[in-house]
Amino acid sequence: MPSSWTVLISLHAIAASYSLIFGAVNLLSRPKGGRVHRIVGRIWVVSMYVVVLTSFGVRTIDGGFNWLHALSVLTFCTLTAGLLAIRKGNIKAHRSFMTGSYLGLLGAFVGVLSVPSRRIPQLAIHELPTLGLLILVLLGTAALTITGIAQIRKTSFIRSGR
Repeated sequence: MPSSWTVLISLHAIAASYSLIFGAVNLLSRPKGGRVHRIVGRIWVVSMYVVVLTSFGVRTIDGGFNWLHALSVLTFCTLTAGLLAIRKGNIKAHRSFMTGSYLGLLGAFVGVLSVPSRRIPQLAIHELPTLGLLILVLLGTAALTITGIAQIRKTSFIRSGR
């Protein structure tokens, strides 16, 4: 990572990247509620909480907070509400809260990309090969994780005799 990337910012960006990937996998995959959905969902929720919590250490140039921090507070609430909803068996509320949280993540991502002075656009402008490598590593490790989860599902499926 470039020298302007602190450990906190790097952790935030990596967690946000995994949140984008695993959230998309869970929203687009079928069936819902199965073992793979639950495991990928747990990974997504943990990565989202990391994004939310680390966001409060990532400040604006003047050291303050901006609209992305307000989105972090809202996301913390919607993630928690989504978890509580599924624990109570309210699938409709769970789906709504989790989908809303993911859409908020996408909105924040677009917001970050739309400001040329932010770190990711600067990385794309000045160090495109590095950014490309980082994206490949993130996608590769996510794919390996999902493949591993799917294999666990198949193995347990075979063992159960179904």
